[in-house]
Amino acid sequence: FVRIYPTGSQPEIKNVVHTNFCDLGLAVSPDKKMVVVTSAIDNLVKGAAGQAVQNMNILCGFDETEGLI
Repeated sequence: FVRIYPTGSQPEIKNVVHTNFCDLGLAVSPDKKMVVVTSAIDNLVKGAAGQAVQNMNILCGFDETEGLI
């Protein structure tokens, strides 16, 4: 459920709305001493309830995506 964007590209909310995805982007400072990581999620889907279903699926041996997508 994690999608990683190419360096320099940043995730946008419109790409995760009504999905279970967490999009990650990163940018490196010009002096290469710092990395900034950004993420975008639809909290109504990937909030605590979605996480609980995903964890239950794993615990019970179901497919991790069952009931989520």
